[in-house]
Amino acid sequence: MKYWWLLFCMAFLTGCNASDSGIPVKQPKPVTKEEAPATVPVQEEKFLVFTCKPSEVELFWKAEDGNIFRNFDSLDQWLAATRQQQLIFAMNGGMYMEDNSPLGLYIEHGKTLRKLNKANGHGNFYMKPNGVFYITSKGTAHIKPREDFKASDVKFATQSGPMVLVNGEINATLNKGSANVNIRNGVGILPNGDCIFMMSRSLINFYDFALFFKEQGCKNALYLDGVISQTYLPEQSYTRKGGNFGVIIGVTKKR
Repeated sequence: MKYWWLLFCMAFLTGCNASDSGIPVKQPKPVTKEEAPATVPVQEEKFLVFTCKPSEVELFWKAEDGNIFRNFDSLDQWLAATRQQQLIFAMNGGMYMEDNSPLGLYIEHGKTLRKLNKANGHGNFYMKPNGVFYITSKGTAHIKPREDFKASDVKFATQSGPMVLVNGEINATLNKGSANVNIRNGVGILPNGDCIFMMSRSLINFYDFALFFKEQGCKNALYLDGVISQTYLPEQSYTRKGGNFGVIIGVTKKR
């Protein structure tokens, strides 16, 4: 008798769960097509991306009075006052010194305001190959190692380093899985000749940073800066205008 009662209790407890013990279970609501969360491409989750024609890109450093813009806000105010324009995109455009002057080559409207930096040193700027992002007067964009750069027919140019993508291959000095992570921004040239600017939304190593440009079909891509990287892109609700820089890359429109 005791043995039968024990088997009965075990069977009862084993079969008892939240649904058949008198405790109501809330069933998940079916998700309709309209209610299903939209799939967000990986690049939109991890990166802030802006593409444009090279002819739309300008480089800014100083106003006519010699004052350095330093940040997106002062540049936007200057554009409104002098050109009746406003920024639709801006990004810090390369490494700079303590006085906010470019560390390397800087050409604006065909004038060389800083010469090509051919020195060797320590830090990201001096990693090989160091490169130059430039736009010709004909409206074509290029990224080349500093050794291959020729300053003829150049409208805008900024120098930085390292090139993370060289002739379609990730820079061999960049290590996959590296723990050296930072917010980073850079520029590449798409197969159709358009410029693609990217800033990581979170910490990223150089290898994965380079991989992004490779996956877009770029042959060459240049790292611009890290840690202090900032982007202004109101069409994607990214409207920060703070931070002080040297060169600023911008795209504008009429107000």
